Amino acid sequence: MRVAGFRFAGVAAGIKKKGGKDVGLIAADAPVAAAAVFTGNRVKAAPVLLSAAHLKATRGRLRGVVVNSGNANACTGPAGAADARTMAAAAAAAIGGKPGEQLVASTGVIGQPLPIDRVAAGIAAAGAALSPDGFADFADAILTTDRGPKVATRTVRLGRARVTLVGCTKGAGMIAPNMATTLSFVCTDAAIAPALLARATRAAVEPTYNSLIVDGDTSTNDTLAVLASGAAGPALAGRAVAGFTAALTELLADLATQLIKDGEGVHHVVTIDVRGAASERAAAAVARRIATSPLVKTAIAGGDPNWGRVLCAIGNAGVPIDPTRLGLRIGPVEVVKRGAVAPGYDEAQAAAVMQTPAYTITADLGGGKARARVLACDLSHEYVSINADYRS
Repeated sequence: MRVAGFRFAGVAAGIKKKGGKDVGLIAADAPVAAAAVFTGNRVKAAPVLLSAAHLKATRGRLRGVVVNSGNANACTGPAGAADARTMAAAAAAAIGGKPGEQLVASTGVIGQPLPIDRVAAGIAAAGAALSPDGFADFADAILTTDRGPKVATRTVRLGRARVTLVGCTKGAGMIAPNMATTLSFVCTDAAIAPALLARATRAAVEPTYNSLIVDGDTSTNDTLAVLASGAAGPALAGRAVAGFTAALTELLADLATQLIKDGEGVHHVVTIDVRGAASERAAAAVARRIATSPLVKTAIAGGDPNWGRVLCAIGNAGVPIDPTRLGLRIGPVEVVKRGAVAPGYDEAQAAAVMQTPAYTITADLGGGKARARVLACDLSHEYVSINADYRS
């Protein structure tokens, strides 16, 4: 996977206890338009704070991205902030440009000092390995508990330009939408101004990554960045910008779906579709509550159509509702009508739907026309095992 204007690398620097690639670089041939969204968690990792500052200072112009996995460099105090700056300086030396033109990202265990000597050596090695064909190595280097890399690509015609987008993502746990989720990176050869790229990125994140929940926890390190080299030219404007936003949204939706399918211990991916709400905000609140309810998630894991748990979650969402107007479907099976079990409800049919790997739970609040969707999953024994043993 190539994108004009960029080179990539991923190397093993000995940061991950289990081994494998753990330092990645994206190098632009010259400063490029860049946009990013970061975690909404108030406890932010040092690289998140530094990267946000770099983007603001450069007004959306970056030269590269440096990532390490195996250590989050979060909750590490002044030493962690210094280590993030060291990573930026090392990336500038390896890529070119200034330290302030680098986006820095880290992922892994929180609260442990970053082995900065190994990271710096890895950045130098990655710099020597940079290649237009190195995207797969970069995508591999950002992983933690993932079962494998998650990549996607799109090519679209926008006016006179033929534009390519390539993206990768990581994450399997500690995932809930709040500005951005996990570490995700997109490179494109589109010619687009930083302000327009930032607007497109925010629009594309909302129905994709911000509508994704594995376990309800927003990480300290979440970063989603988009870099545009401009090599495809000419500059996008008007309808072409809308077309680019649509292509970016499609790409991020692909990555988000791959991410939740690879969620820790996930066996069932469920779309929570909330309809009939008084506002989109109310619909989203209900959808998120259903998606994060441990009782709903364990029922999904067991394939048990215990529909009372869903209604309980709706009632706990903090949204005014009329219980006598509630409706519920599991796949095509009508389960609840006007707040009570639907006439002719067949529990065996509902259970059969819940045995499938992907289906939809539709909740109708009966109070308006607004709607929201969230991509959710089950909570299994494997999830508990993985996270009970995460630091080992």
